[in-house]
Amino acid sequence: MSEQSSTDPKTADDPEARGLRLVPVLLGLTVVSGLIDAVSYLGLEHVFTANMTGNVVVLGFAAAGAPGFSVAHTLTSLGSFVVGAAAGGRGAVRLGGGSRRTWVRLTLAAEAALLGISAVVAFAAPGATATAYTLIAVTAFAMGLRNATVRKLGVPDLTTTVLTMTLTGLAADSRAGGGPGTRSPRRTASVIAMVAGATLGAWLVLHHGLGIPLAISAGLVAVLAVAASGRE
Repeated sequence: MSEQSSTDPKTADDPEARGLRLVPVLLGLTVVSGLIDAVSYLGLEHVFTANMTGNVVVLGFAAAGAPGFSVAHTLTSLGSFVVGAAAGGRGAVRLGGGSRRTWVRLTLAAEAALLGISAVVAFAAPGATATAYTLIAVTAFAMGLRNATVRKLGVPDLTTTVLTMTLTGLAADSRAGGGPGTRSPRRTASVIAMVAGATLGAWLVLHHGLGIPLAISAGLVAVLAVAASGRE
């Protein structure tokens, strides 16, 4: 086989295709979501900052007076996430019409910076009330920013934060459910990525506090920001 025939000229000449494809990038971000929710739920009074479906339920628990839940923390998370999503939507309008690779990399760079700030705060003032609110607000904003971007990208079955529809699709579209089962590997990988991130995050929070998992999250997102392409 000649060298010319073994290389796809469209891929070689397309700057959007240079780098890591979006599917593994989004799976990496799903791992980060597990890490972030481990930090927030286990370390910040049972609040989610990536999974807003769970947060709405937690708000109901807190409003009913269930012990171990905070209305103020949950509302901070929900509000910050919505503001971050609005910022992500504006970013998509401004950048989405150009290079998708540039848009994705800039958004992930912003997320990495926000998570890095959170790690610094967690190391600098562990246990302080202001630290808890700062970590909730900043990580929720970062997750809202990312979710708005992922939604606009529209890569099937990879939301990076919510698995309810992924699990539904995995079961309903499987051969056992009468479907073709064509997307099962991607959906299964998404579930595994979330579990892996949550497991690692929980272990780190329980044994090393909040700063290290936040720093790892920031580092992983920074690597993905540098490596991401614009192609699925």
